[in-house]
Amino acid sequence: MNTLHPIAREIAEILKARQETIAVAESSAGGLISAALLSVEGASAYYVSGAVVYTQHARRTLTNIEDHDMSDIRSASEPYAALLALRTREHAHADWGLAETGASGPTGNRYGDAPGHTCLAVSSRTMPSLDRATTLETAQSERVDNMQAFAMAALNALLATLKSATH
Repeated sequence: MNTLHPIAREIAEILKARQETIAVAESSAGGLISAALLSVEGASAYYVSGAVVYTQHARRTLTNIEDHDMSDIRSASEPYAALLALRTREHAHADWGLAETGASGPTGNRYGDAPGHTCLAVSSRTMPSLDRATTLETAQSERVDNMQAFAMAALNALLATLKSATH
């Protein structure tokens, strides 16, 4: 958490200054993204909600993403991360959505992705042109290290997007 807190603090300052909000959906980061954002004093001013979407059941109930929405999309992919960020943002009525989905290890996932694979996405309510999705491959199988790397990458993606947003 010590390495995540400084970037979360910077994100919090931007969101508070703009009076904007964030909703988070994460999978293989296991809640570390939300924990980092909530570690900043005054988080209730910008943090709307967060969910660990680790199963198909959680995806359906926490994000309103149904099976038919996934017909051409697989989990742990950029298209899924983008959809997850969008639906999480919409479901929470937040200004920003942040999503992470991957394989933390020590083995890969059922889709053939190696441990250390994750996809991250950011979704903006007011500037959809800033929406982005990316893939991170750590080439590591250590679960805890990957979870921390995934959370750091997600927070960095959010921070970069926030900084590129002009109001």
